[in-house]
Amino acid sequence: MDDKRTEACGRCSMTAVVSMTTDDGERESAGHNPFDGERIEVEEAELKAVNRHVVLLGRLKRRLDEMATRLTYGR
Repeated sequence: MDDKRTEACGRCSMTAVVSMTTDDGERESAGHNPFDGERIEVEEAELKAVNRHVVLLGRLKRRLDEMATRLTYGR
């Protein structure tokens, strides 16, 4: 069944998403500054301490990829 009330471009769904993520005051204003209002700020030292395992796993992955490439291509 072909429903002529829907748009193929997806504009309706984008409009719905924007409508749900903004309040009435923001819709009326011309622009929205994402840095206005409250936000969570984390010190760089804390961020590095929390993400240390991510960095180490990234380095391990890179080394494994390099080793696999050497084994596969003989380089």
